[in-house]
Amino acid sequence: MSEVVMYCTRFCPYCTMAERLLTGKGVEIRKIPVGADQALWEEMERLTGRNTVPQIFIGDRHVGGYDDLAALERAGELDPLLEPILGATRA
Repeated sequence: MSEVVMYCTRFCPYCTMAERLLTGKGVEIRKIPVGADQALWEEMERLTGRNTVPQIFIGDRHVGGYDDLAALERAGELDPLLEPILGATRA
């Protein structure tokens, strides 16, 4: 099943903004807190090629961080990416 996964830290304002944007659309997020876990941080870097949080996956697609997510929203491209996930939770 498709899901939204967000690598995050506890006190990251960009993580909070990303969570607010996604939950406002009715999306449940599986958060992976990397703050105190070096192995999870390294996993995030290996999967994304980035070392900043948040790092967000919609299904198998890495969409990037908050700025990337917000750009998708502004371009009208976020809702189509979320539709398979939202449809699965409604079924």
